[in-house]
Amino acid sequence: MDKFLSLLQFSDGLFPAGAYAHSFGLESCVQSGEVRDAEGVEAFLRAYLEGCAAPTDAVALLCAHRAAANGDIASCLALDERLDAMKTPSELRDASRQMGRQTLRVAAHLPGHPLLEEFAKAVADESAPGHHSIVFGMIGGIFEWDALDMTGAFLYSTSAALVGASLRLLPLGQLAGQRILWNVRTLIATVADEVQNKTEQGMWSFAPALEIASMAHATLDARLFRS
Repeated sequence: MDKFLSLLQFSDGLFPAGAYAHSFGLESCVQSGEVRDAEGVEAFLRAYLEGCAAPTDAVALLCAHRAAANGDIASCLALDERLDAMKTPSELRDASRQMGRQTLRVAAHLPGHPLLEEFAKAVADESAPGHHSIVFGMIGGIFEWDALDMTGAFLYSTSAALVGASLRLLPLGQLAGQRILWNVRTLIATVADEVQNKTEQGMWSFAPALEIASMAHATLDARLFRS
């Protein structure tokens, strides 16, 4: 139970990773009129999960989980660099780094671990970017979280953050937000299961429309979110 509760703490919406400050391109789609209602938000979320979050971040998460469980800091650092190279839009790359560094900072004030301390030093001296899924996966490996539970929690937390952003961008209401999360739960379970045996060679991303929306965010006249 203790392991499960620690997973809940790190994946909870109250955890100060900074996800509330990011829309991951959703704000651009709302301003352009591509996303106008709950159906549009759900379509955006499904595309983000299937084309980006699951095949890229969730696979990196699992690889970091395995490496940390084996005390392999070199593999964690290599995974971090690989993920950094795969996040083409600077907005998405910076958002992932910011969330990872914030998660690492909070984790350092909880019962520490030499592997996290070594990784934190690499991040502090700018020799590692410190992406969120890498940090989250390393913590999971250290705390011995179940891999499937961890993946599902990570993807759900990502989904909840995007739905939360949509509620600030559109007049949807809390009930509509909960319906979106209810509707995507089967997809989250499916993609979480599909990536369980993937290695870093199996990481991929194909979400060009979302990447373009993320890059367009920097040119918006008014912005509520950082990405």
